[in-house]
Amino acid sequence: MKAASFVILLALPLGGPWAAEVDVPSLPKLGAKAYVLIDPNNFQVLSEFHPDKRLPPASLTKLMTAYTVFQELRSGRIDLDSEVRISRRAWRMGGSKMFINKGTDVRVEDLLKGMIIQSGNDAAVALAEFVAGSVESFADLMNLYAQNLGLDDSHFVNPTGLPARDHYSSARDLAYLAAALIESFPEYYAYFSELEFSYQPPGESPIIQPNRNKLLKWDTSVDGVKTGYTATAGYCLVASARRDGMRLISVVLGTETAKQRFKASQSLLDWGFDFFESRRMYVAGRSLGQVRVWKGNQDSVDLGALRDIEVTLPRGRFDQLSIETEVSVEPVAPIGKNRILGKVTVTFEGKVLLERPLVSLQGVAEGSLWRRVVDAVLMWAQ
Repeated sequence: MKAASFVILLALPLGGPWAAEVDVPSLPKLGAKAYVLIDPNNFQVLSEFHPDKRLPPASLTKLMTAYTVFQELRSGRIDLDSEVRISRRAWRMGGSKMFINKGTDVRVEDLLKGMIIQSGNDAAVALAEFVAGSVESFADLMNLYAQNLGLDDSHFVNPTGLPARDHYSSARDLAYLAAALIESFPEYYAYFSELEFSYQPPGESPIIQPNRNKLLKWDTSVDGVKTGYTATAGYCLVASARRDGMRLISVVLGTETAKQRFKASQSLLDWGFDFFESRRMYVAGRSLGQVRVWKGNQDSVDLGALRDIEVTLPRGRFDQLSIETEVSVEPVAPIGKNRILGKVTVTFEGKVLLERPLVSLQGVAEGSLWRRVVDAVLMWAQ
């Protein structure tokens, strides 16, 4: 059977809020080794520069460390109130510190905040040792989760981001990782927006340190994610902001100064929100059309997608969008509900923006013996 296909053009109201088309200006030079700006709802890239270049991620590594610990929390193997005995290795860590003391017991939640808000290398190592027994075993766990997330340009050797051979990531991977943190762990993502964290070592005065992500104070729409710096990596920042129901994630790697990373990130986010808009074009489970079913107890089945389809485009350009569905699997009963029969393709000005599996929205059982015989003849004759 030849693959069946049909095209559905979404009719958008010309008088809607996107009716006025705008020209999208080019971004100024950002002074970074790499950057990317994405909409995490559909993973569309709005702007990029060397997005897949493998670079040292510095403390942005702690996003992967946090993701790994969050997975362990979800599994129930540890909890936020678990007490972690601080090792000599964790206590001796250089660079940014939470200032935990050797031999003391510290709650997992405090260590997470010390790592995320204060960027404590000591906290990162303490968590790694608690979860996996050693830094090296924890790095293996980080890489396993990275592989599951499809982070093809990332490899981790430690939980801190301190320079090490074969320790790298990319702007695109870090954007995808941030998106996974936000979507999968909203209950913990709030840590990334806290402006400061106070930790009081036993018998000492409280140590209060601010969040190094200054965009949290400069831009109220920013709610995370993480800064990073080493002499090798330069100044880095992953930032996420939400305005009018639309979320964007920016990643800036390798600027020469801290001020540059914040300025570049702010420029990316402002540019994205000013000149792009995101719309839900399709609601999961809604029929996009029907296709003929052979040998079934009904003649056709509705087709659709399992997930909403959200698209981000330059403002005022949604009337140039189309959704095409293509059936590539011969629909012969029995057909289970949500069986993949083809694909849904969203195009804009002839360019493919995204693809989704096209599925059967209902199940179709086998028809009668007579129906099966007749359809077998018709299929053979066509």
